[in-house]
Parts: sequence; C-alpha cells; structure tokens
Amino acid sequence: MQKQNKWVRALCISGRGAAGAGLALAAALLLFPLPSRASAASAPAQIDSVNVAKTDSDETVRPESARLIPLGRATGIKLFSEGAMVVGFAPMTEQGVSPAEAAGLRLGDLIIQVNGQPVSSNETMAQAVGQSQGGPLTILAKRGGEQRSFTVQPVQEAASGQYRIGAWVRDSLAGIGTITYVDPANGAFGALGHGVCDQDTGELMPIGGGSLMRSQVVGVKKGQSGQPGELTGEYEMTRDQGVLYQNADDGIYGRLTDESVYSRQQALETAPKEEIKTGKAQIVANVEGSQTQYYDIEIVKLYDDEEGNRDMMVQVTDKRLLEKTGGIVQGMSGSPIIQNGKLVGAVTHVLVNDPCRGYGISIERMLETARSL
Repeated sequence: MQKQNKWVRALCISGRGAAGAGLALAAALLLFPLPSRASAASAPAQIDSVNVAKTDSDETVRPESARLIPLGRATGIKLFSEGAMVVGFAPMTEQGVSPAEAAGLRLGDLIIQVNGQPVSSNETMAQAVGQSQGGPLTILAKRGGEQRSFTVQPVQEAASGQYRIGAWVRDSLAGIGTITYVDPANGAFGALGHGVCDQDTGELMPIGGGSLMRSQVVGVKKGQSGQPGELTGEYEMTRDQGVLYQNADDGIYGRLTDESVYSRQQALETAPKEEIKTGKAQIVANVEGSQTQYYDIEIVKLYDDEEGNRDMMVQVTDKRLLEKTGGIVQGMSGSPIIQNGKLVGAVTHVLVNDPCRGYGISIERMLETARSL
C-alpha cells in the first residue's frame, strides 16, 4: 500500500448549492495530487502533468433494488477528464502575454483536439504542441457544452528551445471521500453527494473515466472554527475497487467491482424526501482504519426546493465523533444519513465557522441522478 505523507486540502465544491448562502462552506471532500513522472516545468506544452493509468468503464449499471446498503466507507477516487482542462495561464512573451489566453481560451475550457488530433491526456496535448515546430495551432475546446475553435501561435522558449502556448492544463484529479450506498444486487454505487471540481477553476470536472481505490484512514486533523478538519490515509494506486461513470452536481456514480467491500452488509429501505423529519438521526462514518460506525446527529432544518444539493442541515451530537474529528471534516462527503431505520441522505458540506454543523442531500435526489444515467 502506498502512503501519501502530504494530502493537499482543497476547498473545492460544485458551487451550485452554495452560491448566495451567506455562509462559508467547504465540501467534505479532500483532494490530493496524483504521483507524476514529469514536472510541470519540463513538460513541452507547459502542462500541469499528472500521469496515472486510466481504468476503462464497463457496462453501466444503475441502482434497482428497493433496499440499498448504506456503506459509509472511505475510498480513494481517481477521475480522468474527457480532454485537458485549462487551469491557468503563463506569460510567454516580453509583454507578459500568454498565447493561449490571447487567442481566447479561458479557465475551465476543455481542450479536446489540437490540429485535428484528439487530446486524451496531458501527454498528447504536449506532443501536439511540440510537433507544431512553431506553426499555428487550431485548438478545439468545449465551453459550457459548446465547441469552440481557437488559433494559437506557440512561442519558443529561449532557455529550453521548446514551443509553448502559455497554458496550464490538467487531465485528472484524485481525492478521498465516502461511498454513500451500494446496490447489493449489481454493485451500483453513489458517493460524495456533490460533484468533484477542479481545485483551480472551480469547474465541475467532466470525466472520461475513473475508478475507486482501496484506502484506509490513518489519522484525523480535527476541525475548528475557521479551519475545516480533514482525514488522512493510505491508499493503493494500483488496486482499483470500482469504476466511475458520472461526475454530477449531486455525486459521483459507478459500480463497485470488489464485492468484498460490501458483502455481508445490511441493506436498508430508502426514504423519499417527504419522509425526512427534523430530529434525531445517525450518520455512518469511517474515521479510523476501514471500519465504519454509527454516530448520532440531529437534522435541524429542512429545505424545500433548494437549488443544488442542500436538502437538510445536520448537527453532530455524538460525543465520540466530536472528540475524534470535531464534527464534519473533509473526507466525510457522502457519509450516509439514517433516520428511523431508513437511508435518507448523505453529508455533503461542513460549515467552516462551525464544524459541528453541515449540509446533507436527500437520497431521493442522488437516486434520481443515478437512475437517469
């Protein structure tokens, strides 16, 4: 098992549910950098380079059973974009101009072709720029669901002799979060309760594939007012336990391929949103090793027709969890919420100034997305 000694905290949320809230929120998802074979400085296209083998998605499955397992297990998450997302610009001329930015590219644009060649990774992007030998590049990118074409003139860097376009791009992200549910009949799962965004642009990461990694929690940084806490852990980069199909505003969805993760676990009925009440409830959380436990919470407020993924506000009341984590911490996104013996939702966000409280999404909303894939 490969141990990460440094886990980078990223307060990156989908943004659809937190806008205008008047409260400082952090998604309870912890992002960290994937291992890289090449530094950004040495990549020919000025690429923020991440190199990890992709896991091909297999046939899509959807939750079909009336009873689902509220898993609550922490998992490593790898996501790969459809192309290369623009996450920054760098000046390449004496006037401090980035050729890519000057041509009209913007943060969050997803580059899918260069001179007619498909872009599937940072490496293919770098190769296309290097092969131009200074000739103009026709770049096809997606922005807001539309495809746009740009003509970019690379600039030769004096020190290295490499041609560059002054754009930093990313083709993958990784993090640690929690699996909310799994269908015992076919392994279909939902996790996080919110989407995974690029930490630089804040844009929802459009994925071309991804996987779950076996992981375990080895430490906790307790949350404090103004400083969200976080889980730290070990994870296996080379051993996947599931495939991802979708990164949506209200969660990530796919299929668990390792049945040992959920075998012999008890399945519960799911509750429609109208059955959720204020009052006592529990969450299933994994804050040590690979073991899950039930912890007491209160559902203190319900939201009607709320945009985004906030259907309820929850407050941690369990002294054991408060002592261990200080409340909700990053890495707990997706922790199932149980009320009256039914799966009702998942934890999504923590209030930065009050880590005992956070938001949750209804299981009904997550299942609507999962079944529409």
